[in-house]
Amino acid sequence: MQVTTKAIVLSSLKYGDSSLIVKAFTASDGLKSYLLKGALASKKGKLKPAYFQPLSQLELEANHKNKGTLESIQEVKVNYHYQTLHTDSSKNAMTLFLAEVLGNSVREEEQNEGLFEFLEASLQWFDSHLAISNFHVYFLIRLTKYFGFFPDTNAMGANYFDLLEGAFTNTPSLNPHLTGENLSFFKSFLGINFDEVQSIKMNKTNRQELLKSLVLYYELHLQGFRKPKSLAVLNEVFS
Repeated sequence: MQVTTKAIVLSSLKYGDSSLIVKAFTASDGLKSYLLKGALASKKGKLKPAYFQPLSQLELEANHKNKGTLESIQEVKVNYHYQTLHTDSSKNAMTLFLAEVLGNSVREEEQNEGLFEFLEASLQWFDSHLAISNFHVYFLIRLTKYFGFFPDTNAMGANYFDLLEGAFTNTPSLNPHLTGENLSFFKSFLGINFDEVQSIKMNKTNRQELLKSLVLYYELHLQGFRKPKSLAVLNEVFS
């Protein structure tokens, strides 16, 4: 089936000597994997590797067989031109981290308009703003809404947040939980919007601790989720 769809690149891997396998989240059909034969060999080809950088926003003309096999792309063009996302070193480190998180967590091979619009809008916000040191923390929290484990905020005054139950409580169990400063910062991110993320004043240690807890939260709630290898690079850049 021929489709024209917007897509966000999650990863691209070299396949054989000259081909690429690109994993992308599409507006029309959710997660798709494409085989780009000879993309690395031909300088005159339409499907240039530069299009398929992590989190690039594209418009694809593709053939979707929807049989769980690798799909093909006929035409590609940039749907949104990033100004800083791939060129600013701090943003690039964060981009690689977020792409790895999304590659680990987005599984559905069906349309999810809400998730696609969230990714599209938040990445454009990220590209166009300078103060972004808290962006990834807020992004990860907001992203849980689309995966079904957004924190239950009913008892936000409580002294603990149970990471396994996804709820606030005054009686800690043996489950991993947030408390103290980590909990305070976590609460601060709930109920704000992207324009307010930099109003939360965290030092690098606070941010790294909360990020570590959020990665654990994902591991507890998403089967097969792996701790991103790029987390160490991200922490290094922001230290």
